[in-house]
Amino acid sequence: MAINLEKGQRINLQKSNGSKLQNVCVGINWGAIEKKGFLGLSTSKEAVDLDASCALFNANKQLEEVVYFGHLKSTNGAVKHSGDDLTGDLNGNDGLDNEVITLNLSQLDESTTYAAFVLNSFRGHDFSKIPFASIRIYEGTSKMVNEVFAKYDIAHGAGFAGHVSMVMGVFYKRNGEWKFNAVGEPTKDRDLQHTVKTVAEQYL
Repeated sequence: MAINLEKGQRINLQKSNGSKLQNVCVGINWGAIEKKGFLGLSTSKEAVDLDASCALFNANKQLEEVVYFGHLKSTNGAVKHSGDDLTGDLNGNDGLDNEVITLNLSQLDESTTYAAFVLNSFRGHDFSKIPFASIRIYEGTSKMVNEVFAKYDIAHGAGFAGHVSMVMGVFYKRNGEWKFNAVGEPTKDRDLQHTVKTVAEQYL
């Protein structure tokens, strides 16, 4: 049964059968903004371009690599991005992820100690204006979900008004085992580069 994550929650990556997750998908689902026309007689949809990214760091919190819409696969193939979604769901929530990043923990370089997931609003749409946005962590592939491990609702999180960047969560290695910290906090950054810097300074 999937866990409904809470901000700051730390969890072990143990499946319902007792084994550990190795192939992890982090999927983000969000919707376009609906705008009312004159006197509310009509509505239109404004596309929202959210960008999910994964930054890898070593034990000294030094950046190793970033997988994002402009670099869809890590050098060792352990992290893969499904590609850039420029609009979000235009016709209501279809329940499917708009962007998925797959992470094979066993294929990461031995030096990698942190895999941080961040979200940026490319066109600067305020998170609080987006009608729905959620993260889910699951085992499987971007096209086939085997088991949803955890879910996290970011659309209605407190403190997101006025922000366009956030830290979703961080997978981290302790004593050879991977765990997950559901950070779920907005940052003051305006782009991916600065968000990655903030992660290294404040969230590892």
